[in-house]
Amino acid sequence: MPSIADSTVRLLETIGAEIASCRACPRLVRHREEVARVRKRAYRDQQYWGKPVPGFGDPAAGVLVLGLAPAAHGANRTGRMFTGDRSGLWLYRALHRAGLASQATSTDRGDGLVLRGAFVSAVCRCAPPDNRPTPTEIARCRPFVLRELDALQRLRVVLALGGIAFVAALEILAARGAAIPRPRPRFSHGAVVRLDGQPPIVASYHPSQQNTHTGRLTEKMLDDAVGTAARLARTR
Repeated sequence: MPSIADSTVRLLETIGAEIASCRACPRLVRHREEVARVRKRAYRDQQYWGKPVPGFGDPAAGVLVLGLAPAAHGANRTGRMFTGDRSGLWLYRALHRAGLASQATSTDRGDGLVLRGAFVSAVCRCAPPDNRPTPTEIARCRPFVLRELDALQRLRVVLALGGIAFVAALEILAARGAAIPRPRPRFSHGAVVRLDGQPPIVASYHPSQQNTHTGRLTEKMLDDAVGTAARLARTR
C-alpha cells in the first residue's frame, strides 16, 4: 500500500498542475503574460514562468505560509513561491533560522532549497497589476488553497503574511467549518487566532519592500512570527 506521504505528494502535484494551467481571470492572464513577454531589463535573457504559481514545500508540513500573490519579476519569473525577489530573501532567511528551510536563499527552482515542515502558498496564484488582486480574483483562487489544506494532512498552523492573507485565511477556514469569533478578529502583527477544529492563524506583516524598507517589519519581528508558528506546529 502507498504511504500517506506518497499519496499526498501525488495529490499536491495534481493540484499544482491544475493551478499552472488555470486561465480563469482574464485580467491576470493578460498581465502575467505581458510581464513575461516584455521582461525586466535585469532578466531580459531569462525565460519567465508567466503562469499561475503552485504551492511549494514539504508534503508533511505542519506550517502553511500564506502570502498574497507572486511578484511580477519574482515568482512570475522563477515559477516558485517567494523566489527571486526581496520578499523571498526575508522569508526564507526567517524559515531557515527557524529550522524550516535547508538554506537561507531562494533564487530559482533549481537552487537546492528544501522546506522541512513548511509549505508556501498564496491567496492569488497570478502576479496581479500593482500587487492588488480583486476580491473576485481572490475568490476564484480560494478553492486551490482549500484543496492544499485538505491535502496537507499534518498541517497544524497557518502563518498569514499581511492583512489580505489574514482575512483570506479566516474565510478559508470558515469554509472548512470553523466558527469565526465575534467580534471578527482583526489583523495585527504577532496575533494568534485560535479556531475550534481548525489550525490557528499566526499573523505577520508581509515582508514586502514597503514594510521592510520603512522598518514596519524587522527581521526580529518576522523571526518571532515564524518562530511562533513553528512552535505551535510542534506542540499541537
